[in-house]
Amino acid sequence: MEAHNARIGFILFAVYTVFYGSFVLLNALAPAMMEIKPVAGINLAILYGFGLIVVALVLALLYGAMCKTEPSDSGDAEGSK
Repeated sequence: MEAHNARIGFILFAVYTVFYGSFVLLNALAPAMMEIKPVAGINLAILYGFGLIVVALVLALLYGAMCKTEPSDSGDAEGSK
C-alpha cells in the first residue's frame, strides 16, 4: 500500500516538475515572452504563476483521491465502544 501511494506521489511530483521547469526555462530563455498580455491586460508571468498554484492544488486533490488507505478492522477496540 505504501509503495503504491509513493509511486503515485512520485508520478504527480514529476508532472508538477515539468510544469514548473517549463516556467523556469521560459523565464530564462525567453523573458520577453512573459511580458505578453494574453488575457485582460495580465501578463503571462502572472497567469502562469497562478496556473502553477492551481495545478498544485489539483494534483494534491488527485493524490488524495488516488491513494489507497489501510483497510479498517471491523472488530477493533474503537468500533466496539
